[in-house]
Amino acid sequence: MERDFGKVPLERALSKLGAASRSQTRDWILKGRLQVNGRTVHDTQFMVSPEKDKFTVDGRPMQKDGWQAIMLNKPKAVVTTASDEKGRRTVFDLLPSELRTLHPVGRLDMATTGLLILTNDTRLSSYLTDPANAILRTYLVTVAGEITEADLAKAAAGIMDEGELLKPAGLTLRKASSRESHLTVELTEGKNREIRRLFEALGHEVTALKRVAFGPVQLGALAPGQFRRLTKEDFAANEI
Repeated sequence: MERDFGKVPLERALSKLGAASRSQTRDWILKGRLQVNGRTVHDTQFMVSPEKDKFTVDGRPMQKDGWQAIMLNKPKAVVTTASDEKGRRTVFDLLPSELRTLHPVGRLDMATTGLLILTNDTRLSSYLTDPANAILRTYLVTVAGEITEADLAKAAAGIMDEGELLKPAGLTLRKASSRESHLTVELTEGKNREIRRLFEALGHEVTALKRVAFGPVQLGALAPGQFRRLTKEDFAANEI
């Protein structure tokens, strides 16, 4: 007897398969890029059998149950989106076509460089970005002007900005002069522009911001614009 495959909404199906996030799936559907059994679908709630139906994006088969994760050294002036209405270059323009179904784990703003993780594992991305898990993200920061001990104390205590408490998990001053200061900053959640807002509140413009670690994953010597594949063992330190 043929197995009775349960049906679920299309956006949930691809998430269940680990093939794409729900937001990525919705984007494909709304743009008419996603096909089910050769038919273009325009309804995110279209019912499908994840284990039985065939899914393609722009006519290319999607990889089911194939765990994938990469780290990319995001250059400056590249946006962390699948597409951009202003025609700017995106992180997906830096990747081969077979990796363009991955979704970013959080975002880096256009001016921020460094480590960006992309994966098809929604459980992994949810774990890494959930503030309750306090996964450390480490940044190298350059700001205009001299950071004083008083500035460090204020930042360490936390600063209220737009109704949010901006408080780094770690803050180390590496070098300071009247022209600029260099720091290492650790965060445990991804509030919008948190580091830039923190130093702006102290009267210092951030002139360079680079993420060098996300949990156990280290950027290392990976060149800007390049990527390397990750394994599940790369995340083993957090028992994800």
